[in-house]
Amino acid sequence: MGQRHKVAWAGLQTALQLIYPPRCLTCGGMVESDFGLCGPCWRDTPFIGGLICDLCGTPLPGVDDGVAVHCDDCMTTERPWQQGRAALLYRDAGRRLVLSLKHGDRHDVVRPAAKWMAQAVRPLLREDTLIAPVPLHWSRMARRRFNQSALLATALARETGRKTCPDLLLRTTRTRSLEGLTRDARFAMLTGSIRAHPQHGASIEGRSVLLVDDVMTSGATLAAAAEACHASRAREVCVIALARVANQP
Repeated sequence: MGQRHKVAWAGLQTALQLIYPPRCLTCGGMVESDFGLCGPCWRDTPFIGGLICDLCGTPLPGVDDGVAVHCDDCMTTERPWQQGRAALLYRDAGRRLVLSLKHGDRHDVVRPAAKWMAQAVRPLLREDTLIAPVPLHWSRMARRRFNQSALLATALARETGRKTCPDLLLRTTRTRSLEGLTRDARFAMLTGSIRAHPQHGASIEGRSVLLVDDVMTSGATLAAAAEACHASRAREVCVIALARVANQP
């Protein structure tokens, strides 16, 4: 790009910022740059840090001394994946951000969310990690028009420099809403509901797969997806969620 074009582009960006100034993702207040949070909303956003469960990312009381620990849920519920992380707790601004993406068509949340998720999951990435979203059933996809987990997976792959396959897995059974169901009922309903896409199963074999979801509650959906990857002989499966439903430590 020549100097004249650079000057023209900078002028256009300045003009656009005057017309459409950057706004906070949560409250809509003025911020310094696009895709950011204002000070109060940043403080209200429950980023996960410190000592965490190595399987699901839930924050735990204590000090991180480098030794892997597990929360009560993961000690009583079998997880068919090796490690898991989450960027936020599903409460306060974390919950509002997830719901605005999932039900409010707020795709502007995807870019910063991918950055937060990348920071959380980077220690789990391998050179050959293939990033894939938890799939939606085709009927839900037709009604919603997009899979928020696929948007996050694509942005996360771009952020981390890894490959992604948005349709690596298929949701073969349309299940009812999981809201209000017990943990056992969730797992029973989702068992066998996800499988590898026939065209992509070979790309899973012998490879590290990172599964992406917007929210982890019981972990039943991610478990069904992880089992589908293992059925296609994945070498390793890890998981990352934008937000984790969990009690405060």
